Amino acid sequence: MYIVFKVSDMDQLVRLLSTFGDPHRISQLSLCRIMGNSNSKKVEVTDQDRAVLELKVQRDKIRQYQKRIQVVLDREHAVAKQCLAKGDKQRALLALRKRKYQEQLMAKTDEQLESLQELTRSIEFALVQKDVLYGLEQGNKVLKQLNKEMSLERVEKIMDESAEAVAYQQEVSEMLSGVITNAEEDEVQEELEALEREALGLDKVSQLPQPPKEVHVDESEEREEGEERKEAAEPRRQAIAE
Repeated sequence: MYIVFKVSDMDQLVRLLSTFGDPHRISQLSLCRIMGNSNSKKVEVTDQDRAVLELKVQRDKIRQYQKRIQVVLDREHAVAKQCLAKGDKQRALLALRKRKYQEQLMAKTDEQLESLQELTRSIEFALVQKDVLYGLEQGNKVLKQLNKEMSLERVEKIMDESAEAVAYQQEVSEMLSGVITNAEEDEVQEELEALEREALGLDKVSQLPQPPKEVHVDESEEREEGEERKEAAEPRRQAIAE
């Protein structure tokens, strides 16, 4: 399916799009292709152009989310440390698991976009068009999931002890148990242990030189010392016997 514009209409189209204040709509013009000879120029926007534009929109959203979600990730790390300081290991673990899940979402969207960009570069775009459109749909779903993770209020709920907050913590814990892999769980446990060592100051202590656990003494030296002690004790035994 094609949308055809006359070159004479381009100025009006630019003015119309600029009224929306949306750079992504204006960027559609950069995707237009001029077809035909110089006497009959037409601007055509193909399905492939639309897919490429949608990819750029997703890419820009992900970059925006990466900047915004870093604030959330940093806060969750701080919450985990605060919970450990209070002796609440379970809530600290929940904060770290939630943080790992968000990092997983970011990595997933990056990989998906890279894959889709390769597909849209394909000469046989018509053969992979359905895959591209499906991938874009899935990408939008992940972006919606990321958008839910942007709230700092949700992070603070991890430390809240109200009934509502406890219910939220339980809900998040159950959700994460189904999406965190074993390898990621191991990474979370390692991060928790590192925070515990940091809280106890064990990292600094472990860096100090340790005294030797065992002192090795040469056997020949031990025998010589034993003989000297026997010789020194012999006169005493003789004196006692007399």
